Amino acid sequence: MRTLFLNPPSFEGFDGGAGSRWPAAREIESYWYPVWLCYPAGMLPDSKVLDAPPHKISIEQTVAMAPDYELLVLFTSTPGFNVDVKIAEMMKDKNPKLKVAFVGPPVTIEPEKSLRATTAIDFVVKREFDYAIRDFAMGKPLEEIQSVAFRKNGGIQNNPEAPVIENLDELPWVTKVYKRDLDFTRYNVPFLLNPYISFYTTRGCPAQCTFCLWPQTHSGHRWRLRSSDDIANECRYVLENFPGLREIFFDDDTFNYQKARTIELCSKLKPLKFTWSCTSRVTTDYDTLKAMKDAGCRLLIVGYESGDQQILKNIKKGATIDMARRFTANCKKLGLTIHGDFIVGLPGETRETIQKSIAFAKELDVETIQVSIGHPFPGTEFYDHVKKNGLITIDAMTDEAGHQLPNYTYPGLDKGELVEWVERFYGEYYFRPKVAFRLVSKAMFNSNDRKRLYKEAKEYLTLRSKRKQYVKDQSRQKEEQQPPVLSTGD
Repeated sequence: MRTLFLNPPSFEGFDGGAGSRWPAAREIESYWYPVWLCYPAGMLPDSKVLDAPPHKISIEQTVAMAPDYELLVLFTSTPGFNVDVKIAEMMKDKNPKLKVAFVGPPVTIEPEKSLRATTAIDFVVKREFDYAIRDFAMGKPLEEIQSVAFRKNGGIQNNPEAPVIENLDELPWVTKVYKRDLDFTRYNVPFLLNPYISFYTTRGCPAQCTFCLWPQTHSGHRWRLRSSDDIANECRYVLENFPGLREIFFDDDTFNYQKARTIELCSKLKPLKFTWSCTSRVTTDYDTLKAMKDAGCRLLIVGYESGDQQILKNIKKGATIDMARRFTANCKKLGLTIHGDFIVGLPGETRETIQKSIAFAKELDVETIQVSIGHPFPGTEFYDHVKKNGLITIDAMTDEAGHQLPNYTYPGLDKGELVEWVERFYGEYYFRPKVAFRLVSKAMFNSNDRKRLYKEAKEYLTLRSKRKQYVKDQSRQKEEQQPPVLSTGD
């Protein structure tokens, strides 16, 4: 079947879920590759991957493509699901013979609810969907395909899930699909060297973090590895086929989880002499970090999450504050750059714990940080926690532009205050003389950095003003809900 793999247009600058680790619009426009869609696309020669957001393709332009295809595979996300349904309906209206499959975390967690949302969806595939999509496109009946749910005889048939894919070397290289269908110069992440290419060297994550969407709803906790030779060969292909490329990013949930494997892989990457970056846990020791640095590693994305040890225990982070300090010191000693991720609003959060996180971030003083509002996505332990304790609200998870909004509230720490703390976190961290000097100095000597910094500053300040208005609106609503105070005279 002629198949269109779609990361759909929705909010302006919204990266969706097709390859991003955080399905929401970011403070600064960022685009990750639609990695998951590109695996099955590589198995179907008569297919196309359409990554609408970075290529600025509108809903109307997307819908106009419907008559050219027989199967649509749409990667959906919780915030974008309703818009995605409308796109599917419009494409089905344009081409009634088009078969529509939805994939992604929401349909894994609630397959029957997803199917009941619209008759435009013919079937959904839970968790990894590579072989299920390939088999259907090649003519296999839905009744015989594991992990799918579909309508049958007035009801819904929910087939058992397939086992996880163990031999990752058998999968196609997603970078060949990038070369075929995508413009790699349109992908940008502020802390990476651009243009960049990203792909996976593993699947799954053995860590048990309660808030993390992907292992709990999509890729699983079983850690599966590609061979080091296969990875090195794909890197070689990328270096030869993407002129002007400045960096490769290994977008695994946790790239360097196992010391022996990481050091072995580094020995294969080192002879290629290229710059690369990856994700990392703070449990990584000095010897592993040194092997990575020697092999060309430049930057690590590190999930510190919180500066409060009890919160780290609450979210089953499997790391300590002291580990984070030691890891950061080792990275600085080796000259490895760190982009640190922090989250406001995790279970146990109070004003005091947020202040501890801000102080901890300033103590670590890494190159750049990202501060997110904790999002309890359905299917995660975090979601179960807020629901069980009556903390979840019916409010939207994003604003009209796709930026995060809290959909839960804590006693003594309401939604408006959570948003305000995100801004205070950024403000206290970045509006320090030495950090400002670090950023400005970098821009002074590099025109590309200067242009990018100016663009990013404008985007962030625009969002900052919107957040401040949200906080004011929440505060006003709170005051209006307060009962009148009676004096003794009344």
